[in-house]
Amino acid sequence: MDDIQRFLAHAIQLEKESARRYEELAEAMQSLGSMEVAEFFRQMAHYSRLHLKEAMQRGGFHDLPTLAAEDYDWPEGSSPEAAAWAGVDGFMDVPGALALALDGEQRSRDYYRSVAETARDPEVTRMASSFAEEEAEHVAWLEAWRNGAARG
Repeated sequence: MDDIQRFLAHAIQLEKESARRYEELAEAMQSLGSMEVAEFFRQMAHYSRLHLKEAMQRGGFHDLPTLAAEDYDWPEGSSPEAAAWAGVDGFMDVPGALALALDGEQRSRDYYRSVAETARDPEVTRMASSFAEEEAEHVAWLEAWRNGAARG
């Protein structure tokens, strides 16, 4: 991917889906009575919205850009967040929710890393690397929560 606007359109879609997924997970955890995990997921949704805003500002977008489904270049045919998403059901527990979120963050990190490694445009490489680093932080936070949940 060698066009910064195209890359940003992908990043915006990915972060929009991420924020929506985290809000769904927060609601599910709240229903389960796990308020601390619900709040963590709300914070993660906030970070996704910040990334979304950053991508929109960098791209100079005032409205969310839209591409036709066939114009997106996703590794598995859908965004890393959508590909990882099996949905929330009434039987999801805290470990399951954390595992689902972790899978999405790992896929997002790997997507951004792949773009950074293959892009020929230095701006795309720089931004994708930056986004990959942020996603790697999210992976670390989720792993810490998962390990803490496993101990608790």
